[in-house]
Amino acid sequence: MNVALVVLDTLRKDAFDAHFDWLPGTRFENAYSTSHWTVPAHASLFAGKYPSELGVYAGAQLLDCPEPVLPESFHGGGYTTRAFSANVNISRPFDFHRGFDRFEGSWRLDALSEDVFDWDGFIAETRDMGPERYAVALRDILLGDCDTVPSLKRGAFLKLRDLGMGRTTRDDGATEALQFVRETDFGDDEFLFVNLMEAHTPYAPPEEFRTVDPPELDGLRATLSSPDADPDRIRRAYDDGVRYLADRYRAIFAELREEFDYVITLADHGEALGEYGAWEHLCGLYPEVTKVPLCIWSTDETETTSTRREEPVSLLDVHRTVLDIADLDGDSRGRNLLVDPDDADRTEWLVEYHGLTDRHRAALSRDGFDVEPLDTELHALVAPGYYGWETPDGFRQSGETEKPRERVETLVNELNRRVVSNDAALSPAVEEQLRDLGYA
Repeated sequence: MNVALVVLDTLRKDAFDAHFDWLPGTRFENAYSTSHWTVPAHASLFAGKYPSELGVYAGAQLLDCPEPVLPESFHGGGYTTRAFSANVNISRPFDFHRGFDRFEGSWRLDALSEDVFDWDGFIAETRDMGPERYAVALRDILLGDCDTVPSLKRGAFLKLRDLGMGRTTRDDGATEALQFVRETDFGDDEFLFVNLMEAHTPYAPPEEFRTVDPPELDGLRATLSSPDADPDRIRRAYDDGVRYLADRYRAIFAELREEFDYVITLADHGEALGEYGAWEHLCGLYPEVTKVPLCIWSTDETETTSTRREEPVSLLDVHRTVLDIADLDGDSRGRNLLVDPDDADRTEWLVEYHGLTDRHRAALSRDGFDVEPLDTELHALVAPGYYGWETPDGFRQSGETEKPRERVETLVNELNRRVVSNDAALSPAVEEQLRDLGYA
């Protein structure tokens, strides 16, 4: 049995509907994340519990929970486990390589390898040296413990980029992911995880997909004040990135369906594009951020099969479903999505917001922003025909259900929280990549 789990990072449900109509499989029209951003959402996807129960959230980004994660379960079941991630948050420095026999990444993650020369730190420390600093870097690379060729290639990439001679088009890893899939000799028992970032800021796809120039956008600052770029330009740039993602994923999916029995396609979260005055996905539990696409394809379905399910589901259900597909044991709050929805014994879910990371809190406070409205714990309730979410200004809702705020309180009180106080120590290289993606 071969199972592929593909996260199309930051993909809104409405954008998925608009540009992924070609994707066959069973579509879950009311799927929700467990959080509003990458790290806690992936933790739930991998470990089957809410982020607060795993101790993976703002200020605690290490995947160091005691629960086994999906790749560990697959590895223990005799599967070969492989991953390709284009997201710096889903990388070795944050322990998301747990259980994978092979963990590869895009050009962003290449800079994070312990065996590659720390160009970002070196450049920051030698800004006043002048051209002779490159001779110093060459000496340190040749005489140090780092891998020579990858280190030189990384340095050349950065220099060419600064000179405007590097990549003429922007690709956050989808082309590399396609190459990874094409060149991998998959066996009979495989678990593959892929994260693709083309829908994420900086909304800068290759030139042929651009209808506008990529805007500068800092989502938190834009939410607390207003965006510097024209809102319509931001929305068009986001759509440009999604169109490119759909184009690349069509090619990737074509390869995966030849090798895998199941291909599960989903997003970890969506994106706010001005709704409620919010931008990006670090500032609240708006439905545009928490509702996600989810499609499960299997070899039992024809090339054009597309069915739709309307019941509310969670990323926690994906965790349970993946385990059951492979007949693997494991605790999960979720249920198997492949069973008849009438047999479902759970129909409501939480979504969690844990406030700001230390990096964002410090940066925003330093720039004079009042961070209190964004730096609080919030929750949302997912139920049949209903979504209600807490905000600093009160409770908002779409649809109707009985006593939603009381039900939120009950579900929160049922959580078995794991409190973590120490976050990952980040290298300058990691910090640089996180800044480029708006996470630092």
